[in-house]
Amino acid sequence: MVKRIDVAVSKHQLRLFDGNRLIKVYPIGVGRILTPTPTGTYTIINKQLNPGGPFGALWMGLSKPHYGIHGTNNPASIGKHVSHGCIRIHNHDVMEWSSQVPVGTRVTIHP
Repeated sequence: MVKRIDVAVSKHQLRLFDGNRLIKVYPIGVGRILTPTPTGTYTIINKQLNPGGPFGALWMGLSKPHYGIHGTNNPASIGKHVSHGCIRIHNHDVMEWSSQVPVGTRVTIHP
């Protein structure tokens, strides 16, 4: 079970942890310069399968209003600064670990 998520914006990486044990590292897309991904510590407050629009296969909302971790319909955006601040991840990646990430999971986002 994932206990926490660590997002390194400048490295375009999302890391899943069980306590201090690294489970896996995933490539991500993050916010543009004008709409940066917010740094800080948040929690996942909701999850929605197939939310529609550009959000891919799954949306996980953060306690920072209007921000989340979500799949993408544009896989070429992974590894780039392209979003309006959300964290984009390949649909197959987010579906791989989403069942292990309960609402309430801590998400730390840093440069």
